[in-house]
Amino acid sequence: MTSIRRVTVFGGSGFIGRYIVQRLARQGAAIAVVSRRAGDALFLQPMGDVGQIALVNAHLGEERKIRAAIEGADTVVSLVGILAEKGRQRFEAVQHQGAAQIARLAAEAGVSRLLHVSAIGANPNSDSGYARTKAEAETAIRAAFPKATILRPSIVFGPEDQFFNRFAELARNAPHIIPLIGGGKTRFQPVYVGDVADAAIAALAAEQAQGRTYELGGPEVQSFRALMEMLVKEVERPRTHLVSVPTGLASLIAAFAEWAPKPPLTRDQVRLLKHDNVVAADALTLRDLGVAPTAMELILPFYLSRYRPGGWFTTQRA
Repeated sequence: MTSIRRVTVFGGSGFIGRYIVQRLARQGAAIAVVSRRAGDALFLQPMGDVGQIALVNAHLGEERKIRAAIEGADTVVSLVGILAEKGRQRFEAVQHQGAAQIARLAAEAGVSRLLHVSAIGANPNSDSGYARTKAEAETAIRAAFPKATILRPSIVFGPEDQFFNRFAELARNAPHIIPLIGGGKTRFQPVYVGDVADAAIAALAAEQAQGRTYELGGPEVQSFRALMEMLVKEVERPRTHLVSVPTGLASLIAAFAEWAPKPPLTRDQVRLLKHDNVVAADALTLRDLGVAPTAMELILPFYLSRYRPGGWFTTQRA
């Protein structure tokens, strides 16, 4: 077991990052959180003692600032990634070049441990820019920092997720329709965000985790249709219609949806949905890091109850 004294976290204000920062703070580590908008990460500071969590404002392209943020750290956590391209935020720039830059600068600074969060489905030959650049980042990181630990989660769920929350919103609001792209046959293995954070901490503490890749999934593999049926039942919206949408039509719709400020669907996401998102049979997993996967039914009611008729308060009073 190794101790973490000073850690630099890239993407620490994101969905997964906030849980990792919280756990690092509990261990007493001094934490520098690097973000494009440090002001948006102020909510992290109460997770630690006064002065324990410092916020650094820097873009991935600002090498001098990135180098300074890493200087003196014994550990670096890289969570850089985007779900959809917008403006200058492109998959190649963020997920490949950005992650590669962090690994290179970490190696040059003599950092002891580097942990990078990628994704199941990372594939250099994928027709999805998201999946392809995730794979290219892994290759670049291994070249610059061979002992880096890489975590590949499936769909991550939790109170702030953009998966169950998004579809629960569709179920709550008229016309109460949830589209099932390709018939909803794609299989997922949703993993709880707390388990991903616990896996990150365990990987940083274990010498044997260095240089290895772990695929993180929950205890259940379910089709997208089955997950949406579960969600509809959980939010008590039986009038919600699950409508199958052919992949070709979904791509056409996404071509227009991409122009929205917060795109509900992109063509790249449609390409991702052509492939299952589950842990490989021969992969190292959560259990190899000593983490028991948490079942969805233990977590979903906690944060999806607000989408039920009457909302969270009615449910609690009952």
